[in-house]
Amino acid sequence: MTKADLIAKLAEECDLSQKDAKGIVEAVFGTEPRSGIIANALESGEKVQITGFGTFEIRDRKARTGRNPRTGETIQIAASRVPAFSSGKAFKDRFSA
Repeated sequence: MTKADLIAKLAEECDLSQKDAKGIVEAVFGTEPRSGIIANALESGEKVQITGFGTFEIRDRKARTGRNPRTGETIQIAASRVPAFSSGKAFKDRFSA
């Protein structure tokens, strides 16, 4: 499902115009600077917990040694901060056999 598909489905499910649905999706999931509720919360150091669905958070990765797959040469990979998602129990359970 693409963002356009999500917008169309939201418009249909909630009886909204495509424009209103697009505004809602952008407000929640936007990635441009100073847009997106989830991105802004993560940027300010908050965790975003959606009960039953999952948690978005920022994780710190330590610096580490890696290997260039083309040459086999070892390289240093710098420490970084990355967004991460952990699915909630109810969400996981939906897909369990």
